[in-house]
Amino acid sequence: MSSKEDGIIVILSSPSGAGKTTLSKLLSKNQKFLISVSHTTRKPRENEVDGKDYYFVNQQQFKSLIEKKEFLEHAEVFNHYYGTSKSFVIKTLQEGKNVVFDIDWQGTEQIKEKKLKYKLITFFILPPSKKVLFDRLSNRDMKDKLIVEERMKQFNKDILHWKNYDYVVINDNLERCYKEVINLIDANLSNTKNSYNIQIIRKHIDQLVT
Repeated sequence: MSSKEDGIIVILSSPSGAGKTTLSKLLSKNQKFLISVSHTTRKPRENEVDGKDYYFVNQQQFKSLIEKKEFLEHAEVFNHYYGTSKSFVIKTLQEGKNVVFDIDWQGTEQIKEKKLKYKLITFFILPPSKKVLFDRLSNRDMKDKLIVEERMKQFNKDILHWKNYDYVVINDNLERCYKEVINLIDANLSNTKNSYNIQIIRKHIDQLVT
């Protein structure tokens, strides 16, 4: 069991382009959550900073960290590796600070399987529609249409994992989505009622997969 002085873990997962990274940054800025900065073997996007957005490493360095058991979780996503530093996360939680994870469903499953003593709340973020998702990905990865097509194909597989999360939130408006995440965290921690409606989520997912 964790103590009341320990921090909590909040995980945000989503299909690529649904907004989990932006929401993580809002939690960090407004709620003083520390972002767990992952290691990755992919190349930096424009405006990404090493050590702030990711630790950018090569495959050999990444595999060396796996062998040393430095990761709390790691996964291969779109032919690149991503992993979370175990020592940073545990140290931060023990200091009473909250940590937000911006990771996919594979990493989420690994963390859940470890049954850490710290409070864990998981969110799966969905786009309002496939068209909006396509537009977001096209704006972000506009230099490579193949990347966009690959991520749209992966969407139908990723969305199947929504049932393994505590809450699913639709990112149709960033500010509204952010407030919903905060309200659900607060309700979960205080063990009070919330407005979460699983039937609305099921209906929305049915629309996304048809």
